[in-house]
Amino acid sequence: MSRSVRAENQDVQVIEITAKKYEYSISPVHVKAGTKVQLKITATDHDHGFKIGTVPDGALLKGAAGLIFTSEQDCWQLKKGETTTIDFLAQSPGTYTFKCCHTCGLGHKGMKGQIVVD
Repeated sequence: MSRSVRAENQDVQVIEITAKKYEYSISPVHVKAGTKVQLKITATDHDHGFKIGTVPDGALLKGAAGLIFTSEQDCWQLKKGETTTIDFLAQSPGTYTFKCCHTCGLGHKGMKGQIVVD
């Protein structure tokens, strides 16, 4: 059996989150290091965005990535009423702050959350 087939058979932790007026429904989100994670984010009131760094908060920006995304983007667009799926491997322990990257109103700058890799 090839390595890629085994990797696909690993358990995936699915986390469902809603994004609405200036908040994400779950934060912080805790996952174990080494876990494949699938975020399913649904914007319920209007369009929002999702942006997260690949290195833990406080780490050097050029350091080794702690979150390995299958399709890395600067800003995932979360369309109203649609579910956006974001897959990644939680490789290194740490706290990773995410935020809305689609201007959504007066409280936009406070729309944040965290993924904590234990």
